[in-house]
Amino acid sequence: MYEAVHAAPEGESTVSRLAITAREYGYDGIVVRNHGDQRAEFDAAAVAEETGVDVVNGVEISAEDPQQASGYLGNFRPDYTLLVVHGGTTELNRFAVEQEKVDVLAHPMAGDGDLNHVLANAAAEHGVRIEVNLRPVLRESGGTRVRAIKDLRKCWELIEDADAPFVVSADPRSHLQLRGVRELRALGEEIGLPGEAIESGLAEWGRLAERNREINSESFIEPGVELGPYDPES
Repeated sequence: MYEAVHAAPEGESTVSRLAITAREYGYDGIVVRNHGDQRAEFDAAAVAEETGVDVVNGVEISAEDPQQASGYLGNFRPDYTLLVVHGGTTELNRFAVEQEKVDVLAHPMAGDGDLNHVLANAAAEHGVRIEVNLRPVLRESGGTRVRAIKDLRKCWELIEDADAPFVVSADPRSHLQLRGVRELRALGEEIGLPGEAIESGLAEWGRLAERNREINSESFIEPGVELGPYDPES
């Protein structure tokens, strides 16, 4: 299981502190998903060695429009294992789900954003994961929380209908906001999301990281084809 986090300077905790707490909660890894203008400075290998938790170098693109997002996509894709687009408008949501270079559409229902069958089907076609973000349910109250639950149920129905790929996150900004898998599963079931889907969505971050690391390796040519060891006598 993996959780996708915001670390200092965007969040309140260092990558190391988040990794230590993630280990205590039984996570195998964390994805650092700071926005592009608030990137965290850390040594992923050193933190992993210190904590025993895999640390994935990600970035969350926040843009005003698809044109700006496209420029960020080209700039950031070579340097990050996971690339997330911060949605929240219909135009940005559509851009994200139609780009195979995008790994995750985050916050699709935030702000003026919306999700529909066309976008969910596009995500399924292009392999873009739609984020089921539990942060508003955990952090908000009253009418805002009620609307967040309604949006999450709609999001999940569309994901199911389209058989679209998805990830799940509590979107923590500090180690104190991390929640264990059992707690998130129970929360999901309470608001109408299957517990097994919550676990699968948390695990999907790790599967994505493993896939992208393989693709970015020097031996990768195409799916099913890799360079083997060089034999000078052959």
